[in-house]
Amino acid sequence: MNPSRLFILRPVATALSMVAILLAGFIAYRQLPVSALPQVDYPTIQVVTFYPGAGPDVMASSVTAPLERQFGQMPGLNQMTSTSSGGSSVVTLQFSLELNLDVAEQEVQAAINAASTFLPRDLPSPPVYSKVNPADAPILTLALTSRTLPLSQVEDLAETRFAQKISQLSGVGLVSISGGQRPAVRIQANPRALSAYGLTLEDLRVVVSAANVNQAKGGFDGPKRSSIINATDQLLSSKEYQPLIVTYRNGAPVHLSDVADVIDDVENVKQAAWMNEVPAVIVNIQRQPGANVIDVVDRIKKLLPQLQSALPSSVQVTVLTDRTISIRASVRDVQFELMLAVALVIMVIFLFL
Repeated sequence: MNPSRLFILRPVATALSMVAILLAGFIAYRQLPVSALPQVDYPTIQVVTFYPGAGPDVMASSVTAPLERQFGQMPGLNQMTSTSSGGSSVVTLQFSLELNLDVAEQEVQAAINAASTFLPRDLPSPPVYSKVNPADAPILTLALTSRTLPLSQVEDLAETRFAQKISQLSGVGLVSISGGQRPAVRIQANPRALSAYGLTLEDLRVVVSAANVNQAKGGFDGPKRSSIINATDQLLSSKEYQPLIVTYRNGAPVHLSDVADVIDDVENVKQAAWMNEVPAVIVNIQRQPGANVIDVVDRIKKLLPQLQSALPSSVQVTVLTDRTISIRASVRDVQFELMLAVALVIMVIFLFL
């Protein structure tokens, strides 16, 4: 029996079948994921811990070593590498392919909780873990620059007015800011003045720590009314730190400004980023797993004019890198090849049938 005879005798059914196949192909094409790399959850987790002011030796002995001892007890761990530098510790954990990544995350969190008792008590924040996946590289990198505003103010604008709006877009997974300089108060002690008053650096640290506290103050509980004491001891500028009383000598107070220079500065003077020799704040945008990278970037670029209008006129927003350029070119090649294949099939049918 000739297979084509059935389609020749039933032209209506044949036409409807072709239309159904075309519709199915069009719907499948529209639902194809677009990404630079396949979506793969590599069983790798990275744990980062920050301890400002600590040297590499202190980080290795007091932070990295306790974490490694706990991580080494986890089942399914194939490889563990660590890097200890000034003020930071990075531990990379690679698990076996058979281990589910969600299970590995739970094991890492349990190990961090177990190691918390062995970590320094004055850590500003606990260790933070995250999945390491090559497909999670930034899909779009933006730069915020200004020739009149300081970088600390530009970073504040990026965090409050810029990054939050982008994070709310559908398909955006993470928005991280780098290269900025957060404002801080820097106390530069004068050793000669401290020696003249019989003081040490530890005396200054105790006074500053006690004067800058943000804790609960308690409350009053009466028979008819209860009140909460609403007060804060936080100091936010150098002018508020300067009159702090460090000690008394000969019945006269010794202020912080007498033994140190107190200035408004930034947290880390060695952290910076540039765009074409201009200091800038870098905003890296990553997509959610499974999101269409082209659609996400299009949504962000559509929102950029609105975000630019919300910023001061002296702040410029520039696109540094766009990973969708090569992806768009690949999609156009696929579209051209699909249309060429359809045209060739139709031409062969008309020529030989």
